[in-house]
Amino acid sequence: MSEPPPTTAAAVPSNGELIRRLLGLAWRYRLQCIWVIVIQLVLLTMGILGLSFTGVGIDYIRHVITPANANGTAAVPAPHFKFGPELPLHWEPMQVLCLLAGLILGLAICRAILNYTYAVAVNILVHKKLVLDLRSEVYDKLQRLSFRFFDANTTGSIITRVTSDVGAVRMFVDQVLIQVVIMVVSLTVYLIYMINLSPGLTLACLATTPVLWIMSVVFSRRIQPEYAQNRTLVEKMVQTLAESIQGIAVTKGFGREREDKARFDAANDAVLTQQHSIFNRVSLFTPAVGMLTRINTLVLLGYGGWLVINDQLPLGAGLVVFAGLLEQFSGQVNSVANLVNTVQQSLIGARRMFEIIDAPIEVQNSPQALRVERLKGAVQFDNVSFSYSGITPVLKDVSLTVEPGKCVAILGATGAGKSVFMSLIPRFYDPVRGSVLIDGIDARRLHVDDLRRNIGLVFQESFLFSNTVAANIAFGHPNATMDQVVKAAKIAAAHDFIMQLPQGYETVLGESGNSLSGGQRQRLAIARAVLLEPAILLLDDPTAAIDSETEHEIFEALDRAIAGRTTFIVAHRLSTLRRADFVIVMEGGRIIQQGTHEELMRQPGPYLRVAKLQLLDGADLGEAGKEGTS
Repeated sequence: MSEPPPTTAAAVPSNGELIRRLLGLAWRYRLQCIWVIVIQLVLLTMGILGLSFTGVGIDYIRHVITPANANGTAAVPAPHFKFGPELPLHWEPMQVLCLLAGLILGLAICRAILNYTYAVAVNILVHKKLVLDLRSEVYDKLQRLSFRFFDANTTGSIITRVTSDVGAVRMFVDQVLIQVVIMVVSLTVYLIYMINLSPGLTLACLATTPVLWIMSVVFSRRIQPEYAQNRTLVEKMVQTLAESIQGIAVTKGFGREREDKARFDAANDAVLTQQHSIFNRVSLFTPAVGMLTRINTLVLLGYGGWLVINDQLPLGAGLVVFAGLLEQFSGQVNSVANLVNTVQQSLIGARRMFEIIDAPIEVQNSPQALRVERLKGAVQFDNVSFSYSGITPVLKDVSLTVEPGKCVAILGATGAGKSVFMSLIPRFYDPVRGSVLIDGIDARRLHVDDLRRNIGLVFQESFLFSNTVAANIAFGHPNATMDQVVKAAKIAAAHDFIMQLPQGYETVLGESGNSLSGGQRQRLAIARAVLLEPAILLLDDPTAAIDSETEHEIFEALDRAIAGRTTFIVAHRLSTLRRADFVIVMEGGRIIQQGTHEELMRQPGPYLRVAKLQLLDGADLGEAGKEGTS
């Protein structure tokens, strides 16, 4: 068996590095971020003005209803705004109160409009821009990564990173970065205003704040591993679900529904248990923060009340406004718990997302890549060795020269290196040592797009998209005409069964083409490859899922398609091996036999043993003796 590709180890970025990268990511959308922050600052200003109007109103009512002193002076002095114009004291009291009420109502209407504007702006920023761009960037990177990355990462892991991990990064921008800026500005404004009202009361009420920040730092460090483990468990659950859906036929065929459900339930319960652990920690931290901020209220009532009684602080514009500011200040401080929670989720998601973005593109164009329109199809392996890990070789010093238009059959047991051998031709991987030459040019010097447009591929397990039959055939050549599509389908012996489908070539196939038989899916895959009219055809055991009669039909048609094209075909059936111009036999990553069918039948070795077994299984004893002794 070939060694499975290992996951490439990479340096784990620190939280500081992740935050710097996330800030750089947010910088791309700086104009939208600034607009959102400006709206919040205007809302902050309006909130403070509303508190100020309320406090002045209370003091004005006290000024009006409190009897004057014996000397005729007001027992409660006329109030005034901390910032802004004075009250029109020459007006009637109800006129002044109506003015204040009108100002408060006007601010409330403006705040409602701005809150709606803020919600729309945030939605545009994070969903229509950031999330859309990030998912597109991650998906684009996935398209450019080599097969090694997909061999090393599960489907569930990749799906989770493109979906939920990108969403976690989104939270950093709108729920961390923007909120932190707003929090810092808000706390600064509240603090300055409170100090302006009463420095002593401010110091007394905020004495617990340093304790709160220490608690937040400790909590952040302890909760981060919990979130990392939670992401891993969610990834395992998604992978279990994906495997269950993909293998539903096997599950039902062996009557393992109950065991499969138990396996998913176990993965799901592991996620739930881990989430409960996180919830318990957050549930303890949040009330602790709330309790500390409530102590501020006790100090406010005690010390602040004493200041009012001793006429050192006005009741409305002083204590009431201070209480409102302290409530807003405490609310911002209380949000630290949620902020820490969100930061940890964002950092875990960012780390996993950046693993994809930072993954090295092993197969890419050289700066001086050669552009070619049409290749002749000559293929040469020059002492090629390949290894997934760089330690255990999968191919060992393979050398082979194939002239244009020749058909080469490849025979070998599982793990012999056949699929890797063929994967080196279109540069799904690059050799560790040696080189693969196409028309005498190292494949690494050719532009990847040009190289692959000259190669038609049919894999052992054909994958079809949830699209029309015509679109699946024309996948590699989307501008192909319907006549070209039909011609390719006829070559692959697929036209007849396509015409029997409900809408013919416009029939929409189900997921992976599950509505078709294995042979039908394979014939569509062959048509897809033939439509390109490639110089090189790579057929990875294309008749494995096809019955003998259909195989005969396909190869009669493919004889015309193969003519003039260099073809590599992994095959195990003697009927296929006989059609090749020559055959190579692979074992342990090496070519141990090569020659025509007739030559190999005269040589003791694996090929002769396989041929005799198939001939005997077919009850063709006379043919077996004839081939074995000729």
